[in-house]
Amino acid sequence: MVQPQIILASSSQTRKALMDRLGINYICVSPDIDESPRNETHADELAKRLASTKAQVVAAQNPHAIIIGSDQVAWREHAPNDFIGKPMTTENAKIQLAENSGRTVFFSTALSVQWLDGNFEQTLVEHYQVKFRTLTQAEIERYIALDQPLHCAGSFKCESLGISLFEKITGLDQTTLMGLPMIQLCHILRQLGLQIP
Repeated sequence: MVQPQIILASSSQTRKALMDRLGINYICVSPDIDESPRNETHADELAKRLASTKAQVVAAQNPHAIIIGSDQVAWREHAPNDFIGKPMTTENAKIQLAENSGRTVFFSTALSVQWLDGNFEQTLVEHYQVKFRTLTQAEIERYIALDQPLHCAGSFKCESLGISLFEKITGLDQTTLMGLPMIQLCHILRQLGLQIP
């Protein structure tokens, strides 16, 4: 049997770097979707809808391929419907990090794997927690200038200098925090007959 093409439905460099770890052939196709919330009452619901929609959009054009969609939504303790988005500007990043200072931020990371020809679809959500240490304004400004986390929910990059902002991280798979739950992804790809490793 010929192995189906694998497509990562993302333009994220971090997700691409995670996929590269697997040493398998794949391509990236960026899905063009509206990521605005639609009355979701919990971050899990929003993350699942966005990950599934990303995969669906790419799968519709590539029914023979295995499509991997993922999305991440951040939220603060006791407020799962108060979503923390991507800051997009330095000023917004400063505000987000000041609000995160000394607090626990939760991450709902959804994974959706779809293969139309194989009549396969599986969507799930993994969780991670980050306890931020108390940050000074100078630390926040220095961090943003160095790491430029303007396209990252929560205004940090855990795969680089963002780790210096934390007091503690809690979860089963650190790649969940990075935006693509690799342990679960590997499990699903093995179900579909891929040899990993």
